[in-house]
Amino acid sequence: MRELAALRSSIEDRSATIGVVGLGYVGLPVAALFADRGFSVVGVDLLEDRVAKINAGACPIEGREPDLPELLQRVTTAGRLRATTRHADLAHASAVLISVETPIDPVDNRPRYAALVAACEAIAAQLEEGSLVIVESTIGPRAMADVVAPALERGSGRPNAGGFRLGHCPERVMPGRLLRNLRSMSRVVGGDSPDTATTMAELYRTYVEGDLDHADLLTAELVKTAENAYRDVNIAFANELALVCEAAGADVWAVRELVNKSPGRNVLLPGAGVGGHCIPKDPWLLASALATGDAPLISAARAVNESMPGHVAALTFELLAEAGVDPASAKVAVLGYAYLEDSDDTRHSPSADLVRELELSGSSVTVHDPFVEAYSGSLEDTVRGADVAVLMVAHSAYRSLSLTELRDQLARPLMIDARHVFSPAALAEVGFRSRTIGIGPGAFATTAGPVAHP
Repeated sequence: MRELAALRSSIEDRSATIGVVGLGYVGLPVAALFADRGFSVVGVDLLEDRVAKINAGACPIEGREPDLPELLQRVTTAGRLRATTRHADLAHASAVLISVETPIDPVDNRPRYAALVAACEAIAAQLEEGSLVIVESTIGPRAMADVVAPALERGSGRPNAGGFRLGHCPERVMPGRLLRNLRSMSRVVGGDSPDTATTMAELYRTYVEGDLDHADLLTAELVKTAENAYRDVNIAFANELALVCEAAGADVWAVRELVNKSPGRNVLLPGAGVGGHCIPKDPWLLASALATGDAPLISAARAVNESMPGHVAALTFELLAEAGVDPASAKVAVLGYAYLEDSDDTRHSPSADLVRELELSGSSVTVHDPFVEAYSGSLEDTVRGADVAVLMVAHSAYRSLSLTELRDQLARPLMIDARHVFSPAALAEVGFRSRTIGIGPGAFATTAGPVAHP
């Protein structure tokens, strides 16, 4: 059985082999960072085309990820990172990090750990007793005890979590900032013992510049789910405030700016909806600790944020009606399909919900997104002849659009700005009739201009 002191020694001299299961938005940059710090890293992913790309030194993640393509090419060329579809290739790993999906069931909002269980069972059959198994996937409270440990026991055929040292170190990353977030942001290192947490901290310290806060497993589980639930609730308040301002004929952006001058207030940015892999599901992971899963505040916030694409659709229909266009015969150009600016990540995309709403009304919909391969064609072809453009994502390419050129390509000068990329005054100046999220009719004269999006 491996002793943690020996593992710490192999971390210090870089003789430890590190395994990473799941080479997506988290696992791939983590694997590359460890390889760049001198470790031999074996990455496992079930997608053969992704594995082939990585081994060829090509980054499978599209969108702007500063330094990641170069880092990946460097470590694969040096032979320090190798990708495979075989869990058996992890047999000599001293520590294995698991970064697989932990989705929520769309019917009952309960966590579904099938991918996590499969990964645990597969690696347990390969690893030596005493190896360190770290789950980086975001999980609900007590999942390490109730899901991970039993799966490791089944896979290894041994009791007591298969004899493995267990850790949970949830990531804090955002597409477009993966390497920067992984290096600079603090991490909670939750271990099954203080000694395990210390060993994990020594491992992560090889590339993490932020704080590494030691905790037990349950605390680590709660921290990540709580912080994303907190953000979801605060976004919901911003979105509800936007709806109030629209109804009252006010400008939420002016209201937000002035509210945030009061100490301790930080109203977030309203918008067209909340997407991505984490925020739409992590509040439900947190609520899963309750026997009934009944968390009224979380449920209300989720309902508000999930309603925003439908609200954008309603604004679109309203603007079309003012121009005398029946939505059932309208052509709508949707700009942006990723959930986040300058990213290719379409997980839980608000634009997907919007497109569904528009098509249900009978509208003909075209979509453009410079970072999403399926929609990365010509912007001009996408908007040409459309009755209205709906700007859903604040991609840098859209921020620099010529409004006059866009106006001339559309059949009608109609715009829905669901991210406040342009001021209503700027749109009106070139002849657009528009609706901006959070701004009621007649209120645009008080708007100072677009707010910088982080």
